[in-house]
Amino acid sequence: MTRLMTSLRLLTSTLTMSLAMVPASAEQSAPVPALALELNGAQASDKGCRLTFVVNNNLGADLSKAAFEIALFNEAGVVDRLTVLDFKELPAGKTKVTRFDLAGADCAKVSRVLINSATECTGTGVEPNACMRKLKMDTKTGIAFGV
Repeated sequence: MTRLMTSLRLLTSTLTMSLAMVPASAEQSAPVPALALELNGAQASDKGCRLTFVVNNNLGADLSKAAFEIALFNEAGVVDRLTVLDFKELPAGKTKVTRFDLAGADCAKVSRVLINSATECTGTGVEPNACMRKLKMDTKTGIAFGV
């Protein structure tokens, strides 16, 4: 009888611990809402400097318009220019590649790209500040990229 009770307790404990682990696993697999923006390339073009971005909208809702004011810093760390990059529509869950030609800019002299603000962040059910608050940035270039 003692062995049976011990076995039942062990089985109950194991089952309880297994069930307790299920929600933790489910939480880990759920993506954190974010707007991922990667500076993927910077190449000289006929017009100046072409910046290539990879953007992924994981905010859970379509963006009908997303635009960011950026500051370009030169090799001396001085702001060279401010400009707005319009990413237009960003469907939820979609990855999009967008290029911007910055007239007269020399890619070799760009040391940093700073996201100053989101000038547009609109979509059904999207908070106006979500594009900045949930922005995750990365770079594949030698150019510093951040807020």
